[in-house]
Amino acid sequence: MTSLEKLVGSTGDGDNRNFGVDFVIHQLIPAQERTEAEAAFIQLIETLTKVGLATEVRAGSDNSLLIFTKIASWDFLAQQVYRSRLQDWLNGLRSSAPEREIRRALEDEPVTEAERSRIVYLLITKPQNDGGAGITPGNGQWRYIQSILPLHDHNFNKAWIKKWGQKYLLNQDDLDEIRDKFGEGVAFYFAFVQSYFRFLLFPSAFGLFAWLFLGKFSYFYALVNCLWSVVFFEFWKQKEVDMAVQWGVRGASQVQLPRPEFKWEYEAEDPVTGEPIKVYSPMKRIKTQLLQIPFALACIVVLGGVVVTCNSLEVYINEMYDGGGKAVLGLIPTILLSSLIPAFSAVLMKGAEVLTQWENYQNVDAYNAALIQKQFVLNFMTSYMALLFTLFVYIPFGEILIPFLNFWHSTAQVVSFNENPLPAKEFKINPARISGQMFYLTITAQIVSLLTQVVVPYVKRQVFAEAKKLSSKDTTPAVQDRPEEAEFLKRVRKECELEVYDVSTDYRQMVIQFGHLSMFSSAWPLAACCFLVNNWVELRSDAVKIAIGSQRPIPFRADTIGPWLTALGFLSWLGSVSSAAIVFLCGGSTDHERGTMSHISAWGVLSSVFLAEHFYFLVQMAVRYFMSKFESYGQQKERKERFLIKKRYLEETLGQGVAEQAATPGLTHGEKITREALEEQEREASIKGHASPEDLFWQRQRGVQETIIVGRSMIEKAVTEKGAGKPAQPSPRA
Repeated sequence: MTSLEKLVGSTGDGDNRNFGVDFVIHQLIPAQERTEAEAAFIQLIETLTKVGLATEVRAGSDNSLLIFTKIASWDFLAQQVYRSRLQDWLNGLRSSAPEREIRRALEDEPVTEAERSRIVYLLITKPQNDGGAGITPGNGQWRYIQSILPLHDHNFNKAWIKKWGQKYLLNQDDLDEIRDKFGEGVAFYFAFVQSYFRFLLFPSAFGLFAWLFLGKFSYFYALVNCLWSVVFFEFWKQKEVDMAVQWGVRGASQVQLPRPEFKWEYEAEDPVTGEPIKVYSPMKRIKTQLLQIPFALACIVVLGGVVVTCNSLEVYINEMYDGGGKAVLGLIPTILLSSLIPAFSAVLMKGAEVLTQWENYQNVDAYNAALIQKQFVLNFMTSYMALLFTLFVYIPFGEILIPFLNFWHSTAQVVSFNENPLPAKEFKINPARISGQMFYLTITAQIVSLLTQVVVPYVKRQVFAEAKKLSSKDTTPAVQDRPEEAEFLKRVRKECELEVYDVSTDYRQMVIQFGHLSMFSSAWPLAACCFLVNNWVELRSDAVKIAIGSQRPIPFRADTIGPWLTALGFLSWLGSVSSAAIVFLCGGSTDHERGTMSHISAWGVLSSVFLAEHFYFLVQMAVRYFMSKFESYGQQKERKERFLIKKRYLEETLGQGVAEQAATPGLTHGEKITREALEEQEREASIKGHASPEDLFWQRQRGVQETIIVGRSMIEKAVTEKGAGKPAQPSPRA
């Protein structure tokens, strides 16, 4: 292995089980479109070769091809790495340009596996006018390409899962390892969950204390919980900046990747660079974005209708119905919610995706941010609407549910086919209902979520694999594999069938959990304890999901958690409002007889919410002020880099000696400059034969020493004159 190959040749494949492959392109060959698919394959190979990639093709499964790619030469890869780092410097991601000599630059900063993989991926997918192949799976001439994926390093994955299974807490080295392997986008998620997990230790301990000694609906717990949510939010805002600086990706979100699906209207000249840019009318996008209003109303109507229907049925069965089979009938609302909400959510999520596509964003980050915002609104409704219904409808205004309860009672009477009236209890509001809902969400829902993320996909893959074996259709490759490649190709075919890992799904789960804690944990203080245990398992289950349950992630860069940071801030603020409402509405309702508007003081509710919200803002201001007094690692590193840049610029411009003198001239040097200037002015005046008043003013005293002597004499004279008219005072130092 050459020295240059050692610097840039690492693919993380220690025992060469991946044969040095960087990426696999999975292309389908439909039987009815064989000619078109063959032409697309030839064009693909030619395009990849033109951008400096070597290719090999093998047979896939189900009428498909596997095109293996790697960088053609180490020199070319080194040039691409250097070019990428130079571009980062021009875009402001790096404080200094890389060394002019490529080999020395790579020795000073070795290439990580994630950096190499990202550069190769960009070579494959970047537009051709940017030096890439412009391959976009599923679009246009590349419609037969199903996926572009890097291969898993199974030795690393096994060691990774084993190591994390034996550790209680992750450290910075663990996060750096993830960053070097899977990129900053995935590493930021694990850094966020780890920070969140550490912060959960306090509310877990305090929640246990509150549950034992303060009880539910405690004002003190609500205030402490609000304070905690503010501190965590402000801490993470600073933490992600420090992480971005440490990993050298501060400002990476400003470097936008073009979106292949973008449809431009016309080209215009960039007023700064003079280059042609593709333009889409902003007014058209705004008009499309206005469709979000009816879309949001439709979501509220559909999901709200399902929640109100199922919750009113649950209230009737649990608190009014007094007949037989109550334990079994109580499962009906849960079954309806569990089946209807995911079904409607899937349809609405698809609608959100279509609406975002209509908005026609030019770059990938803007598209993802817009889609995540819509998905968060939908997740907000599906996750919190039942609790908000209980808090703001059932508890204060329970009497408005009586028509719904009468409807369900009449329906039950008809369905029972019984002429005798069904037994029913008097309807009374039960404020403890919200505590039961929180218990379900923190225990049952977390377990179900873990099963659906890890266990269900694994079982589904096993079932599909067995179904393929039993199927009469022959799924074996048309060309027999060579013995030395058989195991490798079998593994690649399996990886092609895995789902693409989406880090936003994991972010969504953590942010929704944070919302439950900040908004509703006053109803059940043990929620933080359950979340603490869940997140310890979640960190490891997510690692398992990446290692064996999905394709290896593309190592995209990131310097923030993106739109989820805004969602955290919103939920933190909303938590102050909902916690105040919970404490006010439920705290004094031990008799379970509230539920009419006459028992609710609107002024009391508004006052508690108003005070809680202002307490939140005051705490936020105090936390920000306090944190601003401490220089974080990222701030210190940025300040140091700016100082070194200024120093280097002075040295390059003026020379090292002059730069040091310019920074601190000193007394002797300053005196020399002043005396020389005055002597020069005097010579000019003597040549002219006369001196101006300004020249005479500056020629009275020659040098620093004469100025000091004159000044001291003036001081002595002033003190003498003052002492003549007033008795001398003893010196304070005497």
